[in-house]
Amino acid sequence: MISKHEKTEDMQHDELHEECGVFGVYGVEDAASLTYYGLHALQHRGQEGCGIAAMDQGSIDTYKGKGLVSEVFHDAQIAKLKGDIAIGHVRYSTAGGNEIENVQPLFANLNHHKFAVVHNGQIVNAKELRIQLEKKGSIFQGSSDSEIILHLIQRAKGDFLTRIKQAFAQLEGAYACLILCEDGIFAIRDHNGLRPLSYAKLQEGYIISSESCAFDVLSGEDACDVLPGEIVWFHLDGIRKDRYCEAHSSHMCAMEYIYFARPDSVIDGINVHEARVATGMCMARKDRESGLKADIVIGVPDSSTSAAIGYAKESGIPFEMGLIKNRYVGRTFIQPTQRQRERGVRMKLSAIETIVSGKRIVMIDDSIVRGTTSRRIVQLLKEAGAREVHVRIASPAITHPCFYGVDTSSFEELISARLNSEELCRFLKADSLQFMEIEDLIASYHSDALCVACFNGQYATSLFSYGDIIRTYRFKQKKDSSK
Repeated sequence: MISKHEKTEDMQHDELHEECGVFGVYGVEDAASLTYYGLHALQHRGQEGCGIAAMDQGSIDTYKGKGLVSEVFHDAQIAKLKGDIAIGHVRYSTAGGNEIENVQPLFANLNHHKFAVVHNGQIVNAKELRIQLEKKGSIFQGSSDSEIILHLIQRAKGDFLTRIKQAFAQLEGAYACLILCEDGIFAIRDHNGLRPLSYAKLQEGYIISSESCAFDVLSGEDACDVLPGEIVWFHLDGIRKDRYCEAHSSHMCAMEYIYFARPDSVIDGINVHEARVATGMCMARKDRESGLKADIVIGVPDSSTSAAIGYAKESGIPFEMGLIKNRYVGRTFIQPTQRQRERGVRMKLSAIETIVSGKRIVMIDDSIVRGTTSRRIVQLLKEAGAREVHVRIASPAITHPCFYGVDTSSFEELISARLNSEELCRFLKADSLQFMEIEDLIASYHSDALCVACFNGQYATSLFSYGDIIRTYRFKQKKDSSK
């Protein structure tokens, strides 16, 4: 979880973060090197740590560290990871801190089996399972919920595939998981389909990834999704598909399309860029009906650009690059004082005065979490001479926390859980503010197989049986009753 100190650094944490990304290679020479490039393509999914495990002649070697892929891995480390089978991971911590023991892959050296695990998502019954396992004698090395998977497999009975089935049948939550062992690679996706996972053919083998954008980097072909509740086993004889549960559904996290995924990825058959363009077009139609007048459309870089393009296309209002992003601030920018925190937006974003001065602007952003960054961007544009700033959000208001691997775990940190749109507009000091409706989002994606719990509180799993979540929910009830 994010520490209180980190939460004060508004510029870095007034945005959504995903837990991680996974990548694997089976049956291709220099698998570790290919995994490096795959993780590089997934770097947007996690920047705190990364690691690769490779298998050669029955032995698993692992190398991992804190930092970006290009910082952790160099030629010397890659050269030591031999073999034609490998898995890798990029991490952003939501369950468990960013200590090195929580950086993946996680490795288990059992008498009957050696295996390594990488996991994207969050197990919502982790606390309950951990208590049960500790009572049975399990000793945990770190605080990550992913380590529970190792212990459940260790305590299961039967061959390794049977052990995996028994272990994952006990998990509740969101996960895309890869397991590397002497039998090959097992790819497993949660039975609600909350996190993406797919695979593609490469030469005589396969590559597996959280997002299909990595397939394009490595020239993978014939991409296919791992289905909710499915186990895909990559082994010497090819692919074997199995299931660890029969009851399953499809509730892909809507924020994958809105914010997390790269625009060149295809997730569950939906191209991310095209989905975002469609949301922009939808917002433009709504504004045309209301009679909004504007001179230019700008997007907050980078994930809002596609929606801004769609808005401009539908409205006929020119799309302009009114904001420039400094790509060299990111995770290493330290803001120890209030004055430095207030400079955060100016360090990360700059307004082009010659473009925005005197203009009525439609500013497209993908989401609002805590609101402080959006407010500062509006201020930035107005200080650059913008006449009006109309904020349009390419998603519904985030009113409920996420427990599936996104770092919004409480109502307190969500400004839309406290303020309605009119109140929030005044807080932002914008001239107008509009969010998308859930129905419009679903129509834009041409899919109702989405998890929209952060917008309406209708979770895909039985969350409220767990104490920490009940306490969070009671805060919301108390807040509502005080109105």
